[in-house]
Amino acid sequence: MIIDTHVHLHSYPEEEINNILHRAHSVGVGFVIDAGTTLETSSISIELSSRHERFFSGVGVHPMDIKKPLTSQDYDQLQSMASSNKKVIVMSEIGLDYLETSPDRAWQFDAFRRQISIAKELNLPIVFHSREAHEDCFRVLLEERAYEVPGVMHYFQGTLDDAKRVIDLGFYISIARPIFRLEHLADVVSQLSLNNIVVETDSSPQPFKKNRDNWTEPRHLRPIIDKIAQLQGKCSEEVEEVVFANTKTLLSKRWHIIEEHISCG
Repeated sequence: MIIDTHVHLHSYPEEEINNILHRAHSVGVGFVIDAGTTLETSSISIELSSRHERFFSGVGVHPMDIKKPLTSQDYDQLQSMASSNKKVIVMSEIGLDYLETSPDRAWQFDAFRRQISIAKELNLPIVFHSREAHEDCFRVLLEERAYEVPGVMHYFQGTLDDAKRVIDLGFYISIARPIFRLEHLADVVSQLSLNNIVVETDSSPQPFKKNRDNWTEPRHLRPIIDKIAQLQGKCSEEVEEVVFANTKTLLSKRWHIIEEHISCG
């Protein structure tokens, strides 16, 4: 079984989600973990998880969506959503983003730290975003002792040194479709232990691609697994088995809940 650790399927009309999940299941994807990016989308994700068996949720506020400082009420709402819904199995998507158009960094820092605190209190894995912010992101993770819960650096595109630092912090590296277009990333993956890797697609609507069949979906995890196998000189079956075991370890505190909804083998 392959598990997509990070999607944004809540961005699709619900009538499309069943078809996306069916296409994913047909190539061996057992379930997906949808990442909220705001309070509203986190709530939508939870609602969808109640209607789709192979759909689990993360709650969180993405750094690019912090339009004003988050309030105590906002954090209370996040904590309530995460603690009162069994299919919320990660704190996602949280982190730091340093694009020129990104929100105030002080707002981002506070949100990142407070959401890490919620994750630790609820023993939820952390799935974090870092764009042009690795140094500060790694520092916050260390200062907040985020390593006390499992976690993932999502959509990894960094250097081998970045990967080693993330792994040393106790986090997994999540590999997605950039492995096909970034030569340096392929080189990094060829040097990593499989024991440190999970996979994702970061799927969301891609209207800039005129051909709908080319939109990234969870079904694309299969070629990602095959590419990792090629880079490491292993068979795809071995890669799938190890990556599954890694994901199960990541989600170990919630695995019994997952098994209530689907057969995980």
